[in-house]
Amino acid sequence: MSRERRSDGSAGDVDYGAIGGTYSRYRQPDPVIEAQIHRALGDAKTVLNVGAGAGSYEPTHCAVTAVEPSASMRAQRPAHLTRAIDAIAENLPFEDDSFDASMASVTVHQWSDLEAGIAEMRRVTRGPVVLLVCDPAAMMDYWLADYIPEVRAVESSRFPSMERVAAAFGGKVEIEPVPVPLDCRDGFNEAYYGRPEAFLDEKARLACSSWSLVPREAVARFEAALSADLESGLWDEKYGHLRRQPFFDGPLRLVIGKGG
Repeated sequence: MSRERRSDGSAGDVDYGAIGGTYSRYRQPDPVIEAQIHRALGDAKTVLNVGAGAGSYEPTHCAVTAVEPSASMRAQRPAHLTRAIDAIAENLPFEDDSFDASMASVTVHQWSDLEAGIAEMRRVTRGPVVLLVCDPAAMMDYWLADYIPEVRAVESSRFPSMERVAAAFGGKVEIEPVPVPLDCRDGFNEAYYGRPEAFLDEKARLACSSWSLVPREAVARFEAALSADLESGLWDEKYGHLRRQPFFDGPLRLVIGKGG
């Protein structure tokens, strides 16, 4: 079924017109993750980016066409990137086989119809279709779930299973783990696995949309508990090794499927 688009054009369950104003400040492309995505795109000369947001992970060495329904997100695209087209994944305004490759970065959970979106990407793509997603089955294996399980439960409920994603490609996919570096520049929740203080910044939290979908009381409880444990040293007693761990193998996955 289709979702009603919001005031700024957002097509998912989050109003990016309300929370997306500083998104690009906290959600910068991480070079390690970017390199893995670009390897998956191969030698493509033309690339479609669906749900492009502010432009993270778009390659700059080839011609990119960006699709983004949120006006707030389109306005935050850097000047060196192409202007994004106002459209949604489930109804792409392009001819068959228009692009060498296509990509979608942490956006499939905002689509109203996963299978229709993937079918559209396959229709307009000659080569690989590359999705950066989260595996909901691995969502709770992270210390954040000990402090605010509501956020992780929301995220888990929003992302489709890896089995469903693979089935949408007819099973012809490769799924790669995406290790998150300690100094990750892309502020999704796992980016701060070894920098817990970042979660006390409300704007940093809201750059990950799941925080806007949980009760304020839960967030207030979380802030109080994490602040107390950081001050007392209890967080470091339990999880301090993560401050020195170079990578975190969490739920982030790269799905590489065939086009057309």
